[in-house]
Amino acid sequence: MREAPEIIEVAQSEIACEGNGPALGHPRVYLKIDPAKGFVECPYCDRKFVLNTSEGAVSGGH
Repeated sequence: MREAPEIIEVAQSEIACEGNGPALGHPRVYLKIDPAKGFVECPYCDRKFVLNTSEGAVSGGH
């Protein structure tokens, strides 16, 4: 059975993902969370980045 993708809470709507480290990593990709969805998934590793609005999330920044 395949493991569920990792879920990471973030405080900004633009993030970068490089995978799970050097051995399991992938090229750095920059992702932007759609405010209507509240999350974005990495097309390489399926990590799910969820915008944490309780911490005063900000737009932009990597």
